Amino acid sequence: MRILGISHITFVVKDLEHAALFFREGLGAREIYDSADDTFSLSREKFFDLGGVWIATMESDPSAERTYRHIAFEADEADLPLFEERLRSIGVEIMPPRPRVEGEGTSLYFRDFDNNLFELHSGTLEERLKRYARPPRKYDEESV
Repeated sequence: MRILGISHITFVVKDLEHAALFFREGLGAREIYDSADDTFSLSREKFFDLGGVWIATMESDPSAERTYRHIAFEADEADLPLFEERLRSIGVEIMPPRPRVEGEGTSLYFRDFDNNLFELHSGTLEERLKRYARPPRKYDEESV
C-alpha cells in the first residue's frame, strides 16, 4: 500500500470567473471543466490543468486569514519576470520575496483574488538540501 501522488488541489474561491482569470491568464492553466448550474459536489466548480496538475476551484466564502501556507509550482528562473508581469497585468498582488541564501533557488510569491498564497520556484529539492548541508552564515559570502 502506498500513495501514488497528488490527485488534485482544491481552492475555495468567492468568484469562479475571477479565479478562472487568475489561473488561465495569470498562470497559463487550461480550463477543463465548468459545472455551470450543475452541482455534483458541495458547490459550483471549475477544474484546470496546470502543468499536469488537476486544480479544482469551488465557489464559496474563502478564508480571510493570510498565512504562509501555500502551494509552489516549478518554473524556469528566466520565466519568473514574465510571470510577474502577466500576474500584475490582471491585478494579482505580488508579495515581497523572503530572504534567501545562495543556492536555494529563486521564487515569486503572489496571492490570488481570495488570499491564497502561491509560489513559482526555480530550485529543486536536491539543490536546497545540498545548500542546507553547508553551515549557515549570517551573510552568505557567495552572494556578495
